[in-house]
Amino acid sequence: MAVLGTAAVEVLIPVAALVGIAFALLQWYVVARVPVPSHAGEDGGGGGNKNVREEEEHVEEDGMDYLLVEARCAEIQRAISVGATSFLLTEYKYLAVFTAAFAVVIFVFLGSAQRFSARPGPCAYDPSRECRPALANAAFSAVAFLLGAATSVLSGYLGMRVATFANARTALEARHGVGRAFAAAFRSGAAMGFLLASSALLVLYAAVNLFGLYYGDDWGGLYESITGYGLGGSSVALFGRVGGGIYTKAADVGADLVGKVERNIPEDDPRNPAVIADNVGDNVGDIAGMGSDLFGSYAESSCAALFVASISSFGAEHNLTAMMYPLLISAVGLLVCAITTVVATDVTEVKGSDEVGPALKRQILISTVLMTAGIAAVTFLALPPSFTLFDFGNDKHVKNWHLFICVSAGLWAGLVIGYVTEYFTSNAYGPVQAVARSCRTGAATNVIFGLAVGYKSVIVPIVAIAAAIYASFRLAAMYGIALAALGMLSTIATGLAIDAYGPISDNAGGIAEMAGMPHRVRERTDALDAAGNTTAAIGKGFAIGSAALVSLALFGAYVSRAGITAVDVLSPRVFVGLLLGAMLPYWFSAMTMRSVGSAALRMVEEVRRQFDTIPGLAEGLAVPDYATCVRISTDASLKKMMAPGALVMFSPLVAGTLFGVETLAGLLAGALVSGVQVAISASNSGGAWDNAKKYIEAGLSEEARSLGPKGSEAHKAAVIGDTIGDPLKDTSGPSLNILIKLMAVESLVFAPFFAAHGGIIFDHL
Repeated sequence: MAVLGTAAVEVLIPVAALVGIAFALLQWYVVARVPVPSHAGEDGGGGGNKNVREEEEHVEEDGMDYLLVEARCAEIQRAISVGATSFLLTEYKYLAVFTAAFAVVIFVFLGSAQRFSARPGPCAYDPSRECRPALANAAFSAVAFLLGAATSVLSGYLGMRVATFANARTALEARHGVGRAFAAAFRSGAAMGFLLASSALLVLYAAVNLFGLYYGDDWGGLYESITGYGLGGSSVALFGRVGGGIYTKAADVGADLVGKVERNIPEDDPRNPAVIADNVGDNVGDIAGMGSDLFGSYAESSCAALFVASISSFGAEHNLTAMMYPLLISAVGLLVCAITTVVATDVTEVKGSDEVGPALKRQILISTVLMTAGIAAVTFLALPPSFTLFDFGNDKHVKNWHLFICVSAGLWAGLVIGYVTEYFTSNAYGPVQAVARSCRTGAATNVIFGLAVGYKSVIVPIVAIAAAIYASFRLAAMYGIALAALGMLSTIATGLAIDAYGPISDNAGGIAEMAGMPHRVRERTDALDAAGNTTAAIGKGFAIGSAALVSLALFGAYVSRAGITAVDVLSPRVFVGLLLGAMLPYWFSAMTMRSVGSAALRMVEEVRRQFDTIPGLAEGLAVPDYATCVRISTDASLKKMMAPGALVMFSPLVAGTLFGVETLAGLLAGALVSGVQVAISASNSGGAWDNAKKYIEAGLSEEARSLGPKGSEAHKAAVIGDTIGDPLKDTSGPSLNILIKLMAVESLVFAPFFAAHGGIIFDHL
């Protein structure tokens, strides 16, 4: 028997979620104490602070009017916030129509699997028992889908609000030192991370309990319908990542090519018409899109683990404590991440630019070590010493320490992926420095070296993922793999804090440049941003690695739910699906890259037009038309996100309906194997190119200074490489992890329909 009782579980999970929300609000409050003039800003955040004013007078050595600088910061922050809010609200209007329509599709497809029967029928995994009718499963799956979509929207929107609230404050704190700027950016990222992770856990736990009022002891039906929650989360995340990625990269590419390459003006120079659109894009793509993405990963890993457990002895014996083991892991993860955050912001202090990267790396290591102890505690308190799990028609006998190893394997595989990603994307190490050196001979060699770094960076993460999969499957079958994915995401609050820190720092640098702050402030924000580029790549690595594990767990659940006894790659039906599935990531990447390219083309033409036609713009005597560039990015992203999204959403439906469950199994396997490789290489190539450019710009070593300064031929080649890498690392790469997990969870949700009516073409050939 488990030590932890049912009552304790029912208290611990929601309390941990509420503690996480309270901790997020505390971080927000601390950041809000940084004063921004309320008459110019959207949110004020404190009109004045005597001590801060006195310190400003002390640092006002260059004769700069800091009151005017604050006012400019507030105005720029307001423009970014208004642009990001406007875009997201417009995007969410489109998504509201889509989610409502797709919820109807879910209801119709699942209801028709049993001819809309409202009578109880034999349970899918225990025909001797009666379970709730198929019509109820269809209705609850549609409701869960809408709930997941709504939570994903909330996650993205809250993240954007936190980021736009914090970017000017981070820039203002950079006047007083890199340590205070780091604390402001990291606290803001933590506010987003804890809000998202806590609300995701709380909503999922509430949904399980509310659905349970109807399902009663039919736990198989309950958790099968709950999988719609993960589908809803990832559906919104897909469009958020693709739409936000197109938005931000169209603006970024346009701003860089005309501003830095053609006009030789600094990054984020206020003379550049695309600069506001670029900063807005950071928030809608790297913050809102990333938040929805990691929420989707969390929701799907939790749903996969719950579903697999429900058809095992945990579900058959109605052991609620053991069933809630995945959510208990997430609850303990919130508490561990809170301790880790306090270490970063209150126990230790960043005193110099060279300490920023190590401070962020320590966060990953500390949270991993503490979480390992937390996993051990939950495992031995919540699980019985031994139990049985479903293993493709057989019962697998498992001990509780087996599950500890499964979760820990995913957790430590994530650490390996994070550190390897840092090695290949940080300008402190050889790979990025080699990319920078290649710029001596032009953009072509820079591109060649960057691609090579991305391809090579795939090796160790794939080995780590493969090792976690093998160990987890041997010990606990598909449930073990689902738990490994959950282990990788168990420290999601810290992961999100580190990931969000990057775009917040990037925006802070842009605001510092546009507000005319001293050069030393921009140097500090650049140091934060360079570390942020690496942490953003680490965050993408976590998302991709967890997506691989989640997709495999969902794949196993789909195979069992569809009644497939074995997936034989020598079968023509399976092999056809395998080839088509491996092709889908390339098709999807082509669509997203082309979308960024066409949008960037319009942006470049508009920026050139303004420089050519607005008198005095190049000299800083006129104000550019920022609104037109914002409109170009908005229109392009909303139009261009539809086709890639439709490709992902309809591929499983078409394959399952027309060609059958076996072909769909091959499609999922092919997309998983191909998509993970392409996603990692694309993200890391882009990160390497970006930091190679920053390595030259910073000029912190003799070699870097020999390649610079800004505007040199080597720097221009680095800018071109960075421009090529932007859509790879911020649009196509991170969107691919959503592709593989979304297709898998969608296949699981629609599995009853495919099993009953799929294979229209192949069944007649």
